[in-house]
Amino acid sequence: MSTDSRPPTDPTTILDARFRAAIHAVSALDADPQIRLSTNPNFGDYQANAAMSLAKETKGNPRDLAGALAAKVDLAGIAETPVIAGPGFLNIRLERSFISAMLQAMDNASLGVEPTKETHAAVVDLCGVNVAKQMHVGHLRATIIGDTIARVFERLGRKVWRENHLGDWGLPIAMTLAALRRSRVDLDRLSLTDLNDAYRRAQLEGRSDDAGLAAARATGVGAHRLAELQAQAESAGEAIQDAKATLLRLQGGDPEVVAAWQKIIDCTMREVYASTSTLNAKVGAEHNRGESFFRDRLAPVVEAFQSAGLAKEDQGAIVVPFADRERPLLIRKSDGGFLYATTDLAALRFRTHDLDGSRVIYVVDARQRDHFKDVFDAAAMIGWDRTRDGNKSEITHLGFGTVLGKDKRPLKTRSGENFTLKDLLDEAMERGVAEVTRRAQDPNAPTHGMRHAELEWVGRAVGIAAIKYADLSNDLTKDYVFDLDRMVAFEGDTGPYLQYAHARIANILAKAMDSAAQIASAAHAVHEPAERALALHLLRYPQMVLDVARTLETHRIGAYLRTLAECFNAFYQSCPVLKSEDASVRQSRLRLCALARRVLQDGLSLYGIDAPERM
Repeated sequence: MSTDSRPPTDPTTILDARFRAAIHAVSALDADPQIRLSTNPNFGDYQANAAMSLAKETKGNPRDLAGALAAKVDLAGIAETPVIAGPGFLNIRLERSFISAMLQAMDNASLGVEPTKETHAAVVDLCGVNVAKQMHVGHLRATIIGDTIARVFERLGRKVWRENHLGDWGLPIAMTLAALRRSRVDLDRLSLTDLNDAYRRAQLEGRSDDAGLAAARATGVGAHRLAELQAQAESAGEAIQDAKATLLRLQGGDPEVVAAWQKIIDCTMREVYASTSTLNAKVGAEHNRGESFFRDRLAPVVEAFQSAGLAKEDQGAIVVPFADRERPLLIRKSDGGFLYATTDLAALRFRTHDLDGSRVIYVVDARQRDHFKDVFDAAAMIGWDRTRDGNKSEITHLGFGTVLGKDKRPLKTRSGENFTLKDLLDEAMERGVAEVTRRAQDPNAPTHGMRHAELEWVGRAVGIAAIKYADLSNDLTKDYVFDLDRMVAFEGDTGPYLQYAHARIANILAKAMDSAAQIASAAHAVHEPAERALALHLLRYPQMVLDVARTLETHRIGAYLRTLAECFNAFYQSCPVLKSEDASVRQSRLRLCALARRVLQDGLSLYGIDAPERM
């Protein structure tokens, strides 16, 4: 990572710059000092590990080079003289006054997170629901992963476009609409359950067993069975023709059909918005840009590839061939119809050029990997992987794994159905409310005597935190087991544990009875090892945020916050705060508590997790 992307309040930033200067002075090379956190705090806070690689470049002795660097590096006011260890490591122990100064510089509204200088937007494809279908567990992951990535870029001050690519156009929607019209359903009273049933019914009504009919004729089955299959084929044909006629009216802008289509969308999105609101994910009507938005851009996509000589005809279809793989990208069918790939190419062009996105991220399950590779490669071939001013865009498919039940199979209800997202969220919140209510029965609990409405709010926040943290704190590409009993626990590696840590710090600050202004005016001071460990970890927060924006690895947030909670617990156990006999020490420790609380709250907000004051 270049030095200009390092946060100024991270000690690594200053150590990196000082050691780079020393390396150049000793070897005339511009090399990475390889500043790392020390694995053993007894030996120091950081290590500079460059001597071994420099020895290979200069044919020198690693320990001699380490000694030369230790003598040359200017760490006055920053750290003690580095100590050589092993084959040529340099152990670095920071001055306490320097740590205090860095804490002071970080302890402001920004928490040391510097606004980005990037002027291009980040575009995040998230949620991706299909109209007329209920949200399921896969939509949970696409929504909260995408929302977290968007929040991280927003935290860095970058322009972010959240893009909810709705499946709201084409024959499947027309089939549902036609089925509803045939059933004379009152669309003004339509529920999503009704709509979902109509969608399934439309799929069944349009399904013809052509293979079975052919086999029946060939084998000479009875007249009754043959008549059944023929009737099924005729009925399916009529349903498909009705759907196609409805689609033509929709495409033609027929006011009656368009109005009915909009009611289907409205019905679907009401539940989507209810679920995203429950999840505290920023997905609203302003983020919708579905297939219907791109319908007039599909023919120009095909024409552009043909004009550039990048597409060819194959048995009446239009395909984009690749030199390094056998499968081409089909962008127009032989009957003139367009495909998902055509829409995705139009959307990608819109995101890089019209939205000026230099980072374009698709949060879609890992099974779509090959599809997106083909789309991205085709876009690069035609030059659609660039912003409007010609800068190359970084386009990423952030594929995620499957949510599994305790049986290590895709999560299902007891009846074998796919879990709807609403059912999943409802169950999590019920568990959270039950756990918070149970704990509030203890007369010593901070929540004892809390009103029912407040307990319910905290419990719902706990349930949602449990789900979100369990998902986001894992490697996104891997499957994970959904276990609400473990997730809702206030102990261990869980979201509620972090919320409880935040509430515990808030309780300490409340008991202190000091005003926020009094605490903020105290000097940061670091004396005890536990204070030092907590302070050093707090200083790493800005770099963690930058690292997540760079790697898109959301589990880094969870790992950082978990260690922060552990560091704080160790600090609180060994360093008296409220009972400290020295007033200045008490004030400095209260300020360290306040900073830890704000960082914990800010980090949880990157996951879209609420941080209650009492639990």
